Amino acid sequence: MLVVFTTTPSTDEAETLAEAIVTAKLAACVQILPPMTSVYVWEGKLQREAGHLLLIKTLPEKWDDLLAYVTANHSYDVPEIVAIDAANVSGPYRAWLDSVLRT
Repeated sequence: MLVVFTTTPSTDEAETLAEAIVTAKLAACVQILPPMTSVYVWEGKLQREAGHLLLIKTLPEKWDDLLAYVTANHSYDVPEIVAIDAANVSGPYRAWLDSVLRT
C-alpha cells in the first residue's frame, strides 16, 4: 500500500481532486485535512500559504496513473506528490483496499 501526499490551495480543489481520484479508482480513499500553513522557498523568495493536505491511499500498481493524473490536474506548477510505502497495514484494511481497487 502507498500513502501519497499532495497539497492544494483551496478546499474546492482538494475536494475536486479527491472525488476524481476515487471515482477513477486511482485510490480507495482520500482524506482532506483541515487548513494548514506551508512555509517554503519559491523562486528565491520565502512563501507562506494556507492549504489542505490530501492523504491518498492506493496500491503501488496505481502509482504511475495517479502521478500522471495529479500532475495534469493540479493548479500548482510543481505540486507536491510524495508516496510513502506503508509496509505495515492491518489485514482488514488491506483487504478492503484491494477489493475497491482491483474490481
